[in-house]
Amino acid sequence: MHQKVTFSFVKKEIRILMLEDNVADAELIRFALREGGLLFSLKRVDSKTAFLKELDTNTPDVILLDYALPGFDGFSALSLAQQHYPDLPFIFVTGTLGEEVVIEMLKSGATDYVLKTRLSRLVPAVLRALREKEDRLQRRKTEEQLRKSHQQLRALSVYLQHIREDERIRISRQVHDELGQSLTGLKMDLYWLSSRVPKQLRELHDKAKSMSHHIDTTIQTVRRISTELRPGILDDLGLVAALEWQAHEFQKRTGIHCLVTSDIKAAILDEDLNTAFFRIFQETLTNIIRHAEATKVTVHLQKQRGHLTLHVHDNGRGITEAQITNTKSIGLLGMRERAALLGGKITITGAPGKGTTVLVRIPLTHPSPRPHSKQAATDAPTSKRNTARAEEAPRAKTSRAQAHRRKTKPPGQVGRPLRGRRNSGRAQAP
Repeated sequence: MHQKVTFSFVKKEIRILMLEDNVADAELIRFALREGGLLFSLKRVDSKTAFLKELDTNTPDVILLDYALPGFDGFSALSLAQQHYPDLPFIFVTGTLGEEVVIEMLKSGATDYVLKTRLSRLVPAVLRALREKEDRLQRRKTEEQLRKSHQQLRALSVYLQHIREDERIRISRQVHDELGQSLTGLKMDLYWLSSRVPKQLRELHDKAKSMSHHIDTTIQTVRRISTELRPGILDDLGLVAALEWQAHEFQKRTGIHCLVTSDIKAAILDEDLNTAFFRIFQETLTNIIRHAEATKVTVHLQKQRGHLTLHVHDNGRGITEAQITNTKSIGLLGMRERAALLGGKITITGAPGKGTTVLVRIPLTHPSPRPHSKQAATDAPTSKRNTARAEEAPRAKTSRAQAHRRKTKPPGQVGRPLRGRRNSGRAQAP
């Protein structure tokens, strides 16, 4: 009695479908499988109709095919089976074959072939084919899990970026409105108080002027912080104006000449597109300050073949390939991620002594980066914005009433914050 062979990947009896018209050869194959200690059930068919019927009713674990059959050859059977069950192992069990036929057979998708004169190879071939099938299925399952994990991380990245932008807007509005209005009121109160101090008390008047100057400086600081969090010019005047303003601020702060040109005529583009390009541009300028040692930066924005393209070049020392591929470079990773979320791409090149070039390409008709599956989550920041707008109204009304009651207005007083749409209440960029 032959002992049954068991393997970790064989959980149950192996179902074998055999396409063979010769009964004697079929029995020899059955005997070879039994002698090899394989636990199996075998179904033999000898026609196309029976073959297709058996495939549909009882899907096998492995298929054994004869190469040449009257009216229905093994290649035709292989092609038909692969259309419906591409993962099934196909082993040709046939007579003498030429080398060209064997090569064509394997190219067509056959797992292996065994000559009828060497049936001792059949059981190892079957077991190897089943093992390879399990490996393919496991690899496919792992790849699918990896793909889903990547999608979840991408969705999380989208959500976090929108949360961050919404928080920037909320904080920018609160800083400008709360501190700006309080400081303006404080300056008006100081002027009121100063106007009632006798003129001969010069020391008190000088102190009041010093305090007024300090309040003005603080108001400018509040405006700067609010604008850096979310420049209102980006939402009001569009991407081109925001890039020019950022370049001007960069040049004023660093002394590095920065020239922005554009072929874009439309002032306002898609909000997600505006935010992505502006934040990528900001990060690019930050990298230039930190690493480039440049004296000049040229920026060009244009529409090109359905894409919006931003080209930034500096004349610095040039980024190296190691720096481009460095996984610890969070800034570059963030830039690539922002572009990828909108179906775009960032190309970074550099040459020693010739500077660095950053090319950003994002399609104008890009998919929405906001994940539909997280609609409730993305609605939360929107609700916060609506609540903030609702809370603004009574504060604005009170502020106007207080200003109306005051008869005088000190020179150099900052005007009441402009109110608009999403970026309402923020300080306007120069």
